Amino acid sequence: MKCAFCTIPEIKEREIIGNDLAWAFPTNIPITPGHTLVSPRRCVPTLADLTDNERVGILELADEVMAALKKSHGAQGFNMCWNEGVLAGQHVPHFHLHIIPRSEGDEGLLGYDPRSMLYRTGDREPTPEKELRAITDAIRKAL
Repeated sequence: MKCAFCTIPEIKEREIIGNDLAWAFPTNIPITPGHTLVSPRRCVPTLADLTDNERVGILELADEVMAALKKSHGAQGFNMCWNEGVLAGQHVPHFHLHIIPRSEGDEGLLGYDPRSMLYRTGDREPTPEKELRAITDAIRKAL
């Protein structure tokens, strides 16, 4: 599959800020106004494919973008995430960090709120401590 970030000139023309290793640009399907993507200049699909320097470059830009979104859009908080793999919703095979500015009263996506996926809601029971310890042990053994 061709990478839209690498092949569509209009996306490159939307660059907000960049450094040698990464760049930031607004998404064309925002959750809220100002929703920005930060991506490595090199086309790699996953976080594991990034170099340490690329990770640092991406996070440095994320800090700058968040500061700018506070000034330009009155952001009071942020959702930040990336989707990795088709099953997780990654539609462009080029790593990109979503920076979604949040303000009191924003509507986000209708029918989907990233906060509902990240936090326990009233209809989810806490996992028993014994099960959490078993999960911890299984992950530790896999390291």
